[in-house]
Amino acid sequence: MINWIKSSHPRKQRKAYFNAPLHKRHKFMTAPLSKELQKQLGIKRLPVRKGDTVLIVRGDFKGVKGKVVKVDLKRVRIYVEGATIRKASGEPVYYPIHPSKVVIVELDLSDPKRREMIERIKKAREEFLKKLQEKKQKAREVIVIGGEQKSQSS
Repeated sequence: MINWIKSSHPRKQRKAYFNAPLHKRHKFMTAPLSKELQKQLGIKRLPVRKGDTVLIVRGDFKGVKGKVVKVDLKRVRIYVEGATIRKASGEPVYYPIHPSKVVIVELDLSDPKRREMIERIKKAREEFLKKLQEKKQKAREVIVIGGEQKSQSS
């Protein structure tokens, strides 16, 4: 869950999660992209931002699609248009939803820094997949060579 903590004790993991500073909580706000966006951008997930359009996939508001109105880093929750409840006075209020329970359908790309971030993540993913492919290829070569040596010696 939290990779900067070295302990595997659940108590310490929980303490680190709930006492995390706001700049590290930004990573907790990550949500998966829709299949179409994944193909288009070449990445699988991004932190949710105000202005993104999301589809709620779990809970009482399952199936609701709307824009993110507010992102609460302190509570690690987002507020989505259409996901509202009524107070006792009758006033509608947004219901807090955890970012892992939504899928990002449309991104708000008005910020050039976010576009740069997407390109950086895409480039890193492509490099990783390339290295992984090379490792697999080398492993196949070793297996083939090893198999040939065994058959020659017997």
